Amino acid sequence: MKDGAIQNIQAVKPPPHAPGVLPAWCKEHGVDIVIAGGMGSRAQSLFAEQGIQTIVGAPSEPADELVRKHLAGTLATSDNVCDH
Repeated sequence: MKDGAIQNIQAVKPPPHAPGVLPAWCKEHGVDIVIAGGMGSRAQSLFAEQGIQTIVGAPSEPADELVRKHLAGTLATSDNVCDH
């Protein structure tokens, strides 16, 4: 990001799924916001402990489009699709 615009998109392979691993990994990669369709409350807490904001209830759209909408203040979210 620079001046509120996406400057670069980089795809990276995340570590295998295990409780608490992804938030620390995201922090190491400079992530400060995670946009998701759904996320459990424990996962949200683990991200918050790393200083990472979570936005849940996002529609199923390409990541770059979700980021653009978030930056423009037009990202419409709905219910968190995670039930745990």
